[in-house]
Amino acid sequence: LGTGTGYSVLQMVRAMEKASGREIKYKITGRREGDVASCYANPALAERELGWKAAFGLDKMCEDLWRWQLQNPTGFSKN
Repeated sequence: LGTGTGYSVLQMVRAMEKASGREIKYKITGRREGDVASCYANPALAERELGWKAAFGLDKMCEDLWRWQLQNPTGFSKN
């Protein structure tokens, strides 16, 4: 779940670079066959049904993701 604010791929790249302190190499190309042009989600149902609302923006989300990854380098696996 998120805030309902959309982000571009480049915004995501920049936020992850900032969070990780690492450069992320990328190449801008055309969409692949089957790629979705855009994707949106409305978090209103979660707020109504669960009484929960995301409180942080993209930078904070990426910082948290990076911190989790550093603490769990093999993901959810136990190896």
